[in-house]
Amino acid sequence: EKEKKKKETILDLTKYLDKSIRVKFAGGREASGILKGFDPLLNLVLDGTTEYLRDPDDTFKLTEDTRQLGLVVCRGTSVVLVCPIDGMEAIPNPFMQQDG
Repeated sequence: EKEKKKKETILDLTKYLDKSIRVKFAGGREASGILKGFDPLLNLVLDGTTEYLRDPDDTFKLTEDTRQLGLVVCRGTSVVLVCPIDGMEAIPNPFMQQDG
């Protein structure tokens, strides 16, 4: 019998729950907010969300303008990058073969 391999996310965001994170999306949008929840598909629930508006002439350039979005659900398939607002830390490469 083949055992079904349980899908599990490589990214564990539990340590960022109730903390401020910044998210970049496919297409160039960026937002920050307090992470309230997530699932293995990287769908995110953010509260107190602020979107960073883009330059109309150059969609990959952010302006100083922001808009408040409040509580939002971010679709995991469009999430490109997630990082904590208070800085980053190095983590071991999850794709590298471990000895042992």
